[in-house]
Order: sequence, then structure tokens, then C-alpha cells
Amino acid sequence: MCGICGKLNFDREERVSPELLKRMADSIEHRGPDDEGYYRSGPVGFGFRRLSIIDLATGHQPLSNEDEKVWIVFNGEIYNYQELREYLQSEGHVFKTKTDTEVIVHLYEELGENCVEKLRGMFAFAIWDERQQTLFLARDRVGIKPLYYYLSERTLIFGSEIKAILADPEVQPEVVPGMIDRFLTFFYVPGEQTLLRNIYKLGPGSCMVVKDGKVRVRQYWDLEFSPRERSIQDAETELLSLLDEAVRLHMISDVPVGFLLSGGVDSTAMLGFTVGKTDKKLSSYTLGFSAPGLADERPYARLAAERYGSEHHEMTITSKEFADFLPSFAWHMEEPCCEPQAVALYYVSRLAKDYVKVLISGEGGDEAFAGYPIYRNLLWLERIKTALRPFNGALSAVLTRLNSVVRSPRIAKYAPLLNLPLESYYYSRTSNPGRFFNSRVKDLYSADFLHHVDKEISTSLVRGYLRIGAGSKLNKMLYTDTKTSLPDDLLLKADKMTMANSIELRVPFLDHKFLEFAAALPESLKVRWFTTKFIAKRAFKDRLPQQILRRKKVGFPVPYEAWQRTELKDWIQGLLLDREALSRGYFRKSCIEHLIKEDAQFGGYSKEILSLVSLELWHRAFLKPQKVAASHTESPVGGR
Repeated sequence: MCGICGKLNFDREERVSPELLKRMADSIEHRGPDDEGYYRSGPVGFGFRRLSIIDLATGHQPLSNEDEKVWIVFNGEIYNYQELREYLQSEGHVFKTKTDTEVIVHLYEELGENCVEKLRGMFAFAIWDERQQTLFLARDRVGIKPLYYYLSERTLIFGSEIKAILADPEVQPEVVPGMIDRFLTFFYVPGEQTLLRNIYKLGPGSCMVVKDGKVRVRQYWDLEFSPRERSIQDAETELLSLLDEAVRLHMISDVPVGFLLSGGVDSTAMLGFTVGKTDKKLSSYTLGFSAPGLADERPYARLAAERYGSEHHEMTITSKEFADFLPSFAWHMEEPCCEPQAVALYYVSRLAKDYVKVLISGEGGDEAFAGYPIYRNLLWLERIKTALRPFNGALSAVLTRLNSVVRSPRIAKYAPLLNLPLESYYYSRTSNPGRFFNSRVKDLYSADFLHHVDKEISTSLVRGYLRIGAGSKLNKMLYTDTKTSLPDDLLLKADKMTMANSIELRVPFLDHKFLEFAAALPESLKVRWFTTKFIAKRAFKDRLPQQILRRKKVGFPVPYEAWQRTELKDWIQGLLLDREALSRGYFRKSCIEHLIKEDAQFGGYSKEILSLVSLELWHRAFLKPQKVAASHTESPVGGR
């Protein structure tokens, strides 16, 4: 696992300075503290920071082919590299290292940009083809590894993190104002556009070719939902076989591997599948809280560790530690993100850092098998809407009035949805029309900023995925989350928080062959009556402790709501209402005051408040002095 960066000037006579490459690479040193390397030729320059995982002795980058005409910087792991290496050697290629990186170089020589279709793993890489004077960028199928780029008329700059791009004085950070509302709509930033002008994410399953100043982006893979009927027994057998293979491949490492345990089904399954696949001592890590009314994950994580014999480590954090890290959280995330669980992930990764360089987690199991309650709930809501079609509007109005008296979060969330089509309300797992930021736009934004806000544009990307998603409504939801919240929220925070501690995170559930199998399962094997993740739980019934298999899904709970109303209330109020925050001109002061007061008295606005905190801290990390671009939104050149 590494950090990569580089620059290509479109004027072939313009050189990239070694001092610039050094600054860019140093800005992401935490991604690779073990080694650094640089390459310059004509108008292009690469920088590299290495975290040594495979081939510790000879894995230095940038790395070239035999005649030094093709150069690469690579971040990730290719799990089928040994198989590909044998094929390439049979074709006459000569290897000088044992790394998966060199496999990509020679595969590019054989197949050009189609090389990405043969790779099985997580990756973001850049290749400079000196003969063709072509830069080739690629990102893995589901976006496990990030890859950002800046594009202007003169140059293209790329990096594993935005910080590497901003290290170039040519890039002056400016906010795209319309993206503020997109963030507050979803509590993360879906899509290829970031909040900064001319800075984009290369989309998951996409590659880019840059030649003669022209940029072409294409999508080389997409997850297709084409369910076919099969027996429960056949589905179980194939699931276990594919997951067993995926975990075996993800265990390849020349350094110790540990496991993140949440106390849930997916992370426990990851640990269970490693039994017999390594002769190294297994270790596991978790974080929990002993707070009133909050589920504590630690007893279940201990149970899993005892069952499978891992050396277990656990910790907790205080409200002060949570708040103290938030400014650094904004700096590491680089995009505003309202994910309190990500702060917990940072601390548990820091705990693991003293023991391992690689962690395996259960991320992706819920997207593969419809494990979140939102899938089941919206599926049943659609069924209720169909059965009560003539009465949906009246029932929605009655429930909305009832909520003004009983103040139920569930009624507030679902009552408005009874009268809306799927494309209008299923913005994401974290946002819906009942949310304050979606229903009270004119109360929130200042009169001057309001003309930058267009809710149709903010939600158009996600609604578009819902429309093109094939098959049942459940599959439309799963497809949309695979394209948006998975890469742009869950995987982004997983990468940034673990790499902040120089830890590589691996996610076997997101092996693309396994995802393709899951996408081909019928709906009834994912959600059956009120059971989510039906086929996975059936397949694991004899492998996992029953206490874990049968427990209610709780996620990775952090008591941030209570902290925001008590220990952190004054700090939050001081941050959001001080002169610097209000001078940005986005929000009405009276609305921010109302949100803080209402949440302190009744609760219900914790997510909104934390998102405003995240946005303000992001500004302070990346925009001093602040600059706001004139345009509402932008489209990447060559993008879809």
C-alpha cells in the first residue's frame, strides 16, 4: 500500500521540478513511511511513498519495464499477480522483482489500457508510456483505493490524496458553491466532482488516457444485476467457495495481518475464514463504549476472538479524544464527511499500528447482500404503498401531523415517503426528504447563497443511478449504493483513516468476482420477510457463534449524539457561530442557533450538526483564505 502522485505538462518542453515532486510526495508520507521514489522524463514526473507489504527488499517504485520505456507508480494490491506473472513470463517478459507492481507494467505492454480487465484486487495507478507519450490512469472496480486529479488547460496533476495536488502552487483551492448543498443532502460527497474547482475523483471501474493534451475517460467495468433462480443449497455452496478463495487471496502478505472486529456477522466471518490459511499468529482489534442505551461491541468481538484463537486488543475513546481529533479528521478525509464511526476507525487503526501493517475488515458485506435495515424498510414501504395506493397522500399527511405531537424519528423519516416515488426519496442510506437540510432549504441558507442551491442538481446524480439500475427496487438500491455511498463514503473513510496510521486495509467482500455472484442472486435470497442478508446468514450458520449470527445489526456505535448535547455543546456552538464560520455567508445564523437549541432539548439533529462541524473544519484545513468559484457545478473533461 502506498501513496502516488504526479504531474503531466501538456507543453512537452515544460519540465516538472524535482522540488515539486518532493513536496507532493511528502504531503502523503503517512501513506508510505518506508520508502520514497521519483521519476522525471520530459513533461512528466512521478512521486511515490511506500508502505512495504510484498517483496520488502526489491519493491521500490517508480518501476519500469525491461527497456525503461514504460514507468509506473502503483497503490494497492493485485491478488492474482502470481497467476498473471506466469502468463507474462510465458510470453517472454523478464522480471527483475517479485512484486505485483511489475506485473501491471508487463501486462500493460501486452494489452494496453485493457490490462485493467485482467487485474483482481484494489488499485490506483499511473503509467507513463514514453514511446506513445501517453499517461494512463486507472482505478479499481468499486473504488477501494482513491485517485484524484486536477485538470486545467496546461496540465494534469494526480494523487492518492488531494493534499498532493494542492502542494503544487499552480493549484489554488476554490469552492464550487453548489457542492455545499450536495454534501449536506447526503452527509458525504457522491460522484466524481469534489468541493474544489477542477479537482475530481477518477470514478470506480474507470481509466483515463491523456495524450497530446486531450483527456479520455472510460468505464471498463460495472456491476450488472441479472438475477437467476437457484436453490438455497447451490447458492450457499457457491458463496462459501468464492468467499474462501477471496479471503485466501487477501491473506497474501510478507508482513503480519490483523482483523478489525465489530462484533457483527461480516467481520467475524472474515476472521473465521482465515483459520488454516496462515501459520502466523492472528490478531484482532476493536473499539467500544460503555454508554447508557448504546450497544457495546466489545463482548461480541471477544467472543469471536476466543472462537478463532486470535490475539485480541480493544480500546475505548472519550468525548475529548473524539473532539480533539476532528480537525485532523478533516485534514485526513479531505472531503467533508459526517461519519463518527470513521473517528473510531482512526483510533482502532492507531491501536493496531503497533502490531501489524495490514488489517482485514468486513466492509462491503451489507452492500453485497442487502444487510442494512434501510433496504428491508424501504422494500416494505414500497409494498405498503402499492397496497394502499389511493390512500398514500392522506396517510402521509395524518402521520406528519401526528409527528408534530409525538416527535417520533421513525414517523418523521417515513411519513413523507409514502407519497413519493423511489427516485425522489431514496437519495441514499443517510438522507431523505424528512431531513432538515432537505425540507428547510430556505431556512438554512442565507439569501445571498440561496441562488447557488438547486436541490434537483444536488440529487440528480443519485436519482440517475436509481433510474438506470436494473431489475427490482431492491437491486436499484443496491446498485445506487455501490456507485455512490460505498466508494464515496464508506471506502473513502476506510482508506483515509487506516492510511493516516500507515495501515493497509483489505476488504475481501468487495472482490469483484464475489460481488458479481451476489448481484446474480434473486431478491428473495437477500431479504426474506424481515431477515436481511438471508443467504449469507444461512451459509454462516455452522461457522459463526450463534450469539453473533442472531444479534440485531447495530453498526459501529459511537455516542456522539449524547456528547454533542453535553460535553461538546459549548465547543460546537463556539465553532459554528464564531466570526470566521459566519463570514462564509452560507447559512443563516438564526437557523444554526435553532438547530443547536432544538437538538439540546429534544435531540434529532445530531447528524445535521456534525455535518456542519465537518464542513467548517474542512474549510479551516483547506481554504485559508477562502475562495469560492463562480460556477454551480462542473463536469470532468471526458467524464460520463
